[in-house]
Amino acid sequence: MPTLHLLLDGQDLPHTVQTDETVLGRHPECQLQINSNMVSRKHARVVKEGGRYLLEDLGSGNGTFLNGKKLEGPAEIKHDDRIKLGPILLRFEAAELGGRPTPGQVAAMPFDEGIDDEDDTATITGQSIPSTGFGRLEVQPQAKLKAVLEISRSLAGTTDLEALLPKILDTLFKVFPHADRGCILFKTEDGRMIPKATKHRRASEDETVKVSRTILRKVMTEKTGVLSADAANDARFEASESISNLTIRSMMCVPLLSLDGEPVGVISIDTQNPFNQFKEDDLDLLVAVAGQAAMSYESAKLLVTALEKQKQDREMGIAMDVQRALLPTDMPKPESWEFFASYDSAQAVGGDYFDCMFLPDGKKVCFAFGDVAGKGVPASLVMSKLSTVVTITTQFVNDVQKAACRINDQMCTKAVEGRFVTFIIGFIDPDTGDMEAVNCGHMPLMIRKVDGTIEEIGEAEVGLPLGVMEGYPYDVLKRRLEPGETVVLYTDGVSEAMNPNSDLYGMDRLRELVHSSVAGKAEDLGKTILADVRKFASGRAQNDDITIMVIGRGA
Repeated sequence: MPTLHLLLDGQDLPHTVQTDETVLGRHPECQLQINSNMVSRKHARVVKEGGRYLLEDLGSGNGTFLNGKKLEGPAEIKHDDRIKLGPILLRFEAAELGGRPTPGQVAAMPFDEGIDDEDDTATITGQSIPSTGFGRLEVQPQAKLKAVLEISRSLAGTTDLEALLPKILDTLFKVFPHADRGCILFKTEDGRMIPKATKHRRASEDETVKVSRTILRKVMTEKTGVLSADAANDARFEASESISNLTIRSMMCVPLLSLDGEPVGVISIDTQNPFNQFKEDDLDLLVAVAGQAAMSYESAKLLVTALEKQKQDREMGIAMDVQRALLPTDMPKPESWEFFASYDSAQAVGGDYFDCMFLPDGKKVCFAFGDVAGKGVPASLVMSKLSTVVTITTQFVNDVQKAACRINDQMCTKAVEGRFVTFIIGFIDPDTGDMEAVNCGHMPLMIRKVDGTIEEIGEAEVGLPLGVMEGYPYDVLKRRLEPGETVVLYTDGVSEAMNPNSDLYGMDRLRELVHSSVAGKAEDLGKTILADVRKFASGRAQNDDITIMVIGRGA
């Protein structure tokens, strides 16, 4: 059957014409869908009439061209005819001649296909030494300096990587005025060579350029440039389909080396002028120019990466401000009570959470404290959801057990696997000191009594973290806070903080610090704990979010 070959991004994408009518366009219903804004939804069609095929435009915006001429009505297409839909190029291949390669096309190609390993270098007239980037400096030093300055000047300040590569080819055509065609290919992660830029000295030439797989393999594996007097007749390259039907009089192909000396791509230029063939000095000059081009490309990539990093940092700064806005700026201040909280994320945003507010009845104070599994952006998104759920729930529910159950059910809805939350919610009556709390998988509450002894409560009542099981029945912890007692809540960023020797801060040190504090002074104790953690870390980078809440009842 005949085939339409879509030549897109250097790749040959074949489509077999199996029906009497094949519609080409952007719409998903088209038999050959082309994802390009320059192509109309239903751009053109190929119709079979008897033993021939007709091409017809369907009122497209950018027109349909056959062999360079715009269609005004149906026209017969034959083998190897060129079809253009706006800027998109296709080739029609008749059934009886299927499989023949397209002249001038650079296809994405692996190194190990179509290679003839016979040791015959009959027409290879030279090759460069394994390159370190700039070839032999003693060869044509004046010409090399001029070429390197020329390409440096033309590429200076360019950060658009797509625009930089064509500029490299433009400069090479100035350095080698007898070059007819050129292309730049880069290696992908899966080892394929993808063309990124092509250039022809004559505008009437086909838009694509063809390069031998074998030449590419030699250049990339040996890090050496190749000079061939007539690659089409070189016995080493006869088995490579990618150069058949061509008559390359003279060609050069050199590697593009990264800053660490590894080949990331190639530059290939050729001439069809038999009177101006490339020489070994030209090859060494191209190696030098390619070295500067590769450095310019790597520098542009680093600059683009730096600019993207700056943009991400600005966006993360905005995200940090948004997350901080979800946390309370002022704490409740009932008479004889003190509430304090501090939040320090390991990254710009984090997964720790706290809130403290009066309930709608104005009598009880609600405190909420949580730690999302993980840190960074994913944890911060879960934390944002938790903040919203807690705020809404506490406006309508004044029973701590029902509040915990509803919050858990909401966090289970559309929960992300592995993103559970350890959480504590409690209600305190400031007049009586009565506290009711529910512990959802978090560390027990630490209470400093008036005599300085430490009591950790709620271990028996600890339930599952939020987001693990919908409908989980949580137990309620009840305790009256006496005058002079202090409650401490903390995330594992405190107890698991590490110093440069990887020693843990630990629970014993935290208990001793709380024991030695002043009774009922919440803010002083909270700041002391944070300062002690920082002192213990001795400058080591914070590896987890650190959040502390301290509630103190005056003596």
